[in-house]
Amino acid sequence: MTDISQTSRLQQAIDVAEALSLEEQQLLLEILAKRLHRKQRQQLLEEVQEIRQEVAEGGITYGSVKDFLAELDA
Repeated sequence: MTDISQTSRLQQAIDVAEALSLEEQQLLLEILAKRLHRKQRQQLLEEVQEIRQEVAEGGITYGSVKDFLAELDA
């Protein structure tokens, strides 16, 4: 989608939300916050799984800062 159409969709959503009663707006915010939190949690879980996979495959090494800097210079 283009930026203009996305902005238009966003503006439409804002307009619809503003047309709701104050109580409905509060409920909408609570629902959206919970859904956003759920999506962020899912994304974090996926990232953790990817990192665990890399560790299991030996793609991640551990060491000191000195080791890290030496690796950068190599």
